[in-house]
Amino acid sequence: MELIDTYGRRINYLRLSVTDRCNLRCSYCMPPDGVPKLAHGDMLSYEDLFRVARESVALGIEKIRITGGEPLVRKGLVGFIWRLAGIAGLRELVLTTNGLLLGEMVVALRRAGVRRLNISLDSLKPETFSSITRGGDLRKVLDGIAAAEAAGFPPVKINMVVMRGINDDEVLDFAALTLHKGYAVRFIEYMPTIREEGWSSRCVTGAEILERIGRRYPLLPLVGADMAGPSRNYRISGAAGSIGIITPISGHFCGSCNRIRVTAAGFARGCLFSGSGIDLKQSLHSSDQGELRETLRRVIVGKPGRHQLADDDTPVAMSQIGG
Repeated sequence: MELIDTYGRRINYLRLSVTDRCNLRCSYCMPPDGVPKLAHGDMLSYEDLFRVARESVALGIEKIRITGGEPLVRKGLVGFIWRLAGIAGLRELVLTTNGLLLGEMVVALRRAGVRRLNISLDSLKPETFSSITRGGDLRKVLDGIAAAEAAGFPPVKINMVVMRGINDDEVLDFAALTLHKGYAVRFIEYMPTIREEGWSSRCVTGAEILERIGRRYPLLPLVGADMAGPSRNYRISGAAGSIGIITPISGHFCGSCNRIRVTAAGFARGCLFSGSGIDLKQSLHSSDQGELRETLRRVIVGKPGRHQLADDDTPVAMSQIGG
């Protein structure tokens, strides 16, 4: 079964947030004092999350990404992943993490059925990393990446949010990571999710990032995969890995968006920036076994044609949505 929305886009990708909690306080993700945490009873149980995943796959979803907050902080995650991996029709199960807890969990994640890892990493300099994350330990993340390689995972995807005057001087250092290892390094334009004053001065456009890399290295365009995200991908000539550019501000990728999202609180969204979404809790607790599937179908049909990120001044709690 194929899921086609009203704009003719094939929807085959679910981002499933299992928690709003995080063990970092990244400056572009949340204010310094954090965000209000969900009460335990307000988060979907693993059983409810499993039902959402199962019904989504029955509708035509083929790829599920486990997100947070930081998914590895939720107890019982590995057992939940074992169950997800057994859903008939699910072609790809992946996970995004900040990497702090990865070293101690990576073998169990691999055995449970996670096939690929995305690591959020915004600096290779310990002091800059600690400043961006408000106290994070870069060494733990790098050790986690090494542990993933040792556990047999394919080379990780590394997501870098590029911020002018903060870490944009490291763009070439991140690009160089792909020269000898098969990392997929993806440069993401800074988004005004917490709506701080003067946010646009921090945004380095995808075009500028490409131009900087292109001055140092010859770049070859790559064709995107069927279930890939919004990245436009390139390879440095002769490199083992690849480079991706994600441009939510300068060149929105909504025309090819193939995903829906479900938050840890049970709200389904057709777009990261589309308001509060549809609350799935009533459908999850309904005696009508088909109601959840039909509600998810409505989310897909109602998926907006494009986001209004630059036109709206409402803060977006990325840790609570599973950005």
